[in-house]
Amino acid sequence: MPLNIPIFLTWLRVALIPLVVGVFYLPHAMLSPDAQGLASTLIFIVAAMTDWLDGFLARRWNQTSAFGAFLDPVADKLMVAGALLILVHLNRVDAVIAFIIIGREITISALREWMAQIGASKSVAVSSLGKIKTAAQMIAIPMLLYYDDLFGVIDTRLFGAWLMVVAAVLTVWSMFYYMRRAWPLIKENAGKLL
Repeated sequence: MPLNIPIFLTWLRVALIPLVVGVFYLPHAMLSPDAQGLASTLIFIVAAMTDWLDGFLARRWNQTSAFGAFLDPVADKLMVAGALLILVHLNRVDAVIAFIIIGREITISALREWMAQIGASKSVAVSSLGKIKTAAQMIAIPMLLYYDDLFGVIDTRLFGAWLMVVAAVLTVWSMFYYMRRAWPLIKENAGKLL
């Protein structure tokens, strides 16, 4: 396993995930509910920024690696799943929406792994639709973690809830997009799946 700054940033993102969740379990004497929301939001935003930064630095410094390519999407999915679980626990996201998003991530990850094994990983490369879905959920999650008026103007509860619904719709749409692209290869290799 290579150790460089991009991979360190990815590991940092993994380490920040329990903190996003953990602040909500601190006693209110240590951290008020408002402070819990603010702390988890800031931690999530820092973690999300490492996602962009590690990829940028890896490409810029030519430090891409197979391990980094494996760890980065795992860290992303753990970060989103952890945040969604705490939001379900806090009744800020419906369990069905969380299931749709997490279920899609598992399904598409498995599809990508299988497509890579048969040498067709480019068929399910990240699309612009997947990037828009990710952007919607990465904006919705911190809004729902914060769960208060921002600058006395933006109702993060309302905007976060709407963006989460948009993310869920885009999640289903992008899953069908990837499955449709992979379907000819799935049919062709059906015997190998059994």
